[in-house]
Amino acid sequence: MGSSASGSASGSASKAEVFRGLHRGRVPGEPLVLPGPWDAAAARVFVAAGFPALATPSAGIAASLGYADGATPADEMFAAVARVVRAVDVPVSADVEGGYGLAPKELVERLLETGAVGCNLEDSEAGLLQDPSRHADRLAEVRAAAGDRLFVNARVDTFLYGDGDPERAIERAALYVAAGADCVYPIGAPADVLPLLRAGIEGPLNVFARLDGAGPSPAALGELGATRVTFGPGLQRAATEALRAIAETLAG
Repeated sequence: MGSSASGSASGSASKAEVFRGLHRGRVPGEPLVLPGPWDAAAARVFVAAGFPALATPSAGIAASLGYADGATPADEMFAAVARVVRAVDVPVSADVEGGYGLAPKELVERLLETGAVGCNLEDSEAGLLQDPSRHADRLAEVRAAAGDRLFVNARVDTFLYGDGDPERAIERAALYVAAGADCVYPIGAPADVLPLLRAGIEGPLNVFARLDGAGPSPAALGELGATRVTFGPGLQRAATEALRAIAETLAG
């Protein structure tokens, strides 16, 4: 039993390093594109299409479980992430919102139990930005507890709940990177400020991509400075719309 547990931990560490490596050496126009599976079936579809890693969306999982965004109980979120991880053999990062009020050590333990190799942690709560220094301290505790076993993506919510000033986003990002964050995610940042953010933020930059054609493509976002591109709950919502069309046809 001890040997099995050791092997599992080693496998998780190995996948974490693979995931970390996918962020290195990206060239403009070729960002790491991470689809967001909301369940095991979706995860297998994305892996079959050739994606080397996945990133679960908290809002997409919430919808699949019948909850509003932000209302999923922690146990159900971790269980959903674990099902995705078990279904595929590629690295999976998990959006765990603000961490569900868990102490950093417990949060890390719960994440590692799912088999996830990374996580998103946002710096707002109930639509209000947190004090960046306090949030940086929490990120530092997460990093200390996780070591190199988790790739930490620090979400910066100034474009969602702040004044949208790129300089404020850069200031927050600097604190989070200094605290040990592997990547920074200024969610909602307009495309025209991405070059400024890229110039001012150290390390990988996560950018949100839309699926409705109203924003730049993942490749274009890469040209603007994105290291990696994610879609939030966009893919889950697109799948729901496709299913709605099928249902209406059947009912019609």
